Amino acid sequence: MEYRRLGRTGLQLSVLSYGSWVTFHQQVGDNLGDKLMGLAYDNGINFFDNAEAYEGGKSEEVMGRILKNKNWDRTTYCISSKAFFGMYGKNNKPTQRGLSRKHLTEACHMALKRMQMDYLDLFYCHRPDPEVGMEEIVRTMNTLIAQGKILYWGTSEWSAGDILEANAVAKGLGLEGPAMEQPQYNLFERQKMENDYLPVFKEVGIGTTIWSPLASGLLTGKYNDGVPEGSRLSIEKYGWLKEAALQEERVEKVRQLKTIADELNTSLSALSVAWTIHNPNVTTTILGATKEEQLTENLKALDLYPMLTTEVMDRMDKIMGTKP
Repeated sequence: MEYRRLGRTGLQLSVLSYGSWVTFHQQVGDNLGDKLMGLAYDNGINFFDNAEAYEGGKSEEVMGRILKNKNWDRTTYCISSKAFFGMYGKNNKPTQRGLSRKHLTEACHMALKRMQMDYLDLFYCHRPDPEVGMEEIVRTMNTLIAQGKILYWGTSEWSAGDILEANAVAKGLGLEGPAMEQPQYNLFERQKMENDYLPVFKEVGIGTTIWSPLASGLLTGKYNDGVPEGSRLSIEKYGWLKEAALQEERVEKVRQLKTIADELNTSLSALSVAWTIHNPNVTTTILGATKEEQLTENLKALDLYPMLTTEVMDRMDKIMGTKP
């Protein structure tokens, strides 16, 4: 396993990590989750990602039970949660979502309870909140750090401008700004990582924990001939995800990309994951495998990404047509 520093912090995360969005509780129960997290940990993965909104907190409960049973040395791995959306979807009361001091504090406490932890290593503002002043957000996150409830705070799907503002406010107050951002990054979604965030990387050196490296499974090639039963895009309540991901134009690009994977004697999934960690501004790419064989295949990206020469990358760019 390779480890990279989280931006300018001293924390080193495995370049591949494991997350539970959509999968835990929905597709993965305690027994399978135990096997998947065990496989990840045994292969050097030291970061496990979660959020309050994932299955209304049930995902965190599953992960918490697994970690308690594993009884791993707490100093050997990192755990995250995120707050913004709340746990109850459309039934959230006004105080149960967003980035107010009240919700951030209570969301942190509830995440700790669900995951049976004393502290979170990483805690994210899951989306920007224009209704809450930046100073309130910065002060709240620093209070949680001072209380020992979290070690690092960050953002997810914030704009470059918002991240720079948060850092400027924090600097003015003598406090800690966000140490990491969690954006979507894959062969279809490149604008933020390869263009928008360049000033952020240069000026504040923020780390990144990438989600959806396989574009909800589209980049594995398993949707090239339809939607397999039991797959993520077959889940009824994630119809919006299916509509966004499963476009014929995108599927055709994946079919063409397979020719490169075949030439490199690898899978589309390993190739696509390797492509993300080829970017030096990626601290870690979060894997969301629901089967042991999928996770094993994704881990092959570690050996593959040094083989992605300029020529190979250029060919991939030409096929995808998504480079900013």
